[in-house]
Amino acid sequence: MKRFLLKISPYLLGIILLFAVLGAFADGNTDDNYRHFAVPKPQNIILGDSRGSQAVIPDVLKSKLSTEFDNFSLNVVESPYGKVYLEALKRKLDPETKNGVFILTVDPWNLSLNKNIKSKKEYPEEHSPLKNMHFYNWSPNYEYLLKNYSRSWFKIYLEREETGKSNTYLHKNGWLEVNVDMNKDSVAVREKNKIEFYNKLASKNNLSAARIQAFEQIINYLTPKGKVFIVRIPASKSITDIENKKYPDFSKLMNEIANKNPIKFFDFSASYDKYLYTDGNHMYKESGKVFSSQIADSIRANQ
Repeated sequence: MKRFLLKISPYLLGIILLFAVLGAFADGNTDDNYRHFAVPKPQNIILGDSRGSQAVIPDVLKSKLSTEFDNFSLNVVESPYGKVYLEALKRKLDPETKNGVFILTVDPWNLSLNKNIKSKKEYPEEHSPLKNMHFYNWSPNYEYLLKNYSRSWFKIYLEREETGKSNTYLHKNGWLEVNVDMNKDSVAVREKNKIEFYNKLASKNNLSAARIQAFEQIINYLTPKGKVFIVRIPASKSITDIENKKYPDFSKLMNEIANKNPIKFFDFSASYDKYLYTDGNHMYKESGKVFSSQIADSIRANQ
């Protein structure tokens, strides 16, 4: 056995070296999450789901608030507010943070839960990389690739950003840039699918006391480290109508949480007609620039 291991060891070392080289090419094209785990720990952070990941642009905030931001929003399955997200935040945030700015983006969906779920083991984020990752500032991050990247590692090299940005490109600051056909007919088809999806979701989900409790725990964790702001991101009229029908008191609840802590709540949900959406749910990147600027103005007015 010892002789056999000695014979194959050069091949094993060669394979390890090959994977190490391929992993070194991981970037914003690799997938929609990798770079969240491959950048320095931030002191100013944006939390939320995919609405927040696309609508809140750190570079725009930086231009107005003169400080770097990291968008640590993933999506409603992997980063709804809960214990998993809280523990991930503790690993992500720079432990030396004292004067940070924290933007917690909300919508009814990242504070709700399927009513048939009976235990925390069934929560969707139990399968999120936020659950299994320990290191958030390694670059390249081989832990992430080994645990959460299921495609061939040759794809990492072949699809690296030097060959051109993918349609969903994750910037180093965590902003997910989405490039799709914004032709009116294409948008209408995508929005129709989203309306069907959220109608089904509304029939299955209710606001979750556990998620709301974790949301407040996140606020309590961040408050000693800086200023916390809750931001409700708008969606198209059709999606907003679904939300208002299912959760008519959602903004009132967010306002109550803000007053209790006390922090500021910026509710943009009634201004849905001021923005363009790629699918009714996610803000188009050009509208995201306008929206991010408005968030920065609101923060400056309340500092």
